[in-house]
Amino acid sequence: MLAVLIAGVVGLVGTLVGTRFAISVLVSRGYGQLIRDDGPTTHHVKRGTPTMGGLVIILSTVLGYAIAKLVTGYEPSASALLLLFLFVGLGVIGFLDDYIKVAKQRSLGLRSKAKMVGQVVIGLIFAVLAIGWENDNGQTPITHAISFTRDLSWELPTLLLIIWVLLMIAGASNGVNLTDGLDGLATGASVMVFGAFVLINVWQSNQSCFIPDPGPKCYEVRDPLDLAVVASAVTGACFGFLWWNASPAKIFMGDTGSLSLGGLMAGFALMTRTELLLIVLGGLFVIITFSVILQVGYFKLTKGKRIFRMAPLQHHFELKGWAEITIVVRFWIISGICVISGIGLFYWEWVVGAF
Repeated sequence: MLAVLIAGVVGLVGTLVGTRFAISVLVSRGYGQLIRDDGPTTHHVKRGTPTMGGLVIILSTVLGYAIAKLVTGYEPSASALLLLFLFVGLGVIGFLDDYIKVAKQRSLGLRSKAKMVGQVVIGLIFAVLAIGWENDNGQTPITHAISFTRDLSWELPTLLLIIWVLLMIAGASNGVNLTDGLDGLATGASVMVFGAFVLINVWQSNQSCFIPDPGPKCYEVRDPLDLAVVASAVTGACFGFLWWNASPAKIFMGDTGSLSLGGLMAGFALMTRTELLLIVLGGLFVIITFSVILQVGYFKLTKGKRIFRMAPLQHHFELKGWAEITIVVRFWIISGICVISGIGLFYWEWVVGAF
């Protein structure tokens, strides 16, 4: 548990202090956000705000985990290393996207195909290693079974499992990316989701099937306590970043942050056997993603009609005249309800064995 606390504190301090330094560096180099002309006009005042702040979140998370391991003297686990690989790898893709935008002064960075290829490559390496990396107990970080609060009876062959992993990573990455449209919105929601994974991993560690005298409802999750260390580090890092990202934002996380954070959420869900529960925990991201799908689908079916004034959903309320901070706080409330519901379902299953 000491490692969990250390990782969280280091992650928090890292972004609180490091983001201030990053803002100075990015401003001096002119790495400011470009604003699309077809977006809400109220966003034009944000033009030039430093972006790529996700770099600070990534570095602080990795530093928090590393220091926690050094202080406690425990070796890194395979599960944690794979999660950090996924986190950093997707962050590199997001960084390239952000860098092209600011370097070439255009609102579009990497081409969609290039971004997709990058996500697939990182996700494929993660999936193959997570499926095949066994420990002394024969456990792998990811199993072939689909899960809700633990593995269900639905098992997938290896090829379909890899496709499932890739879909989860892509879906979660793009979900956070779509949500990152207002100051502090995606960051605050991410704090809640990763905080939930801290609780879930600690609980799974205390109820592990590989401790002396395990209970009848134990969890066969590999390295749950080390997963909690990573979750604590990223929760602290996002919390500290929110100090600078809250309205009016002094810096944006950019695709560097949103792609990496979304992918990490998917990684946690896969490794903690809570894949379908992520739909509840990340309910805000799901709602916002579906608002885009509905808008595009309805627009094509009706040849030009719209359900919302603008998608993603947060921009619809902006165009209705809601203040940005009002939208963010209310969406945080929705995210909090989703996270509490997810944790409640997780605990309820342990109590009554409903799933």
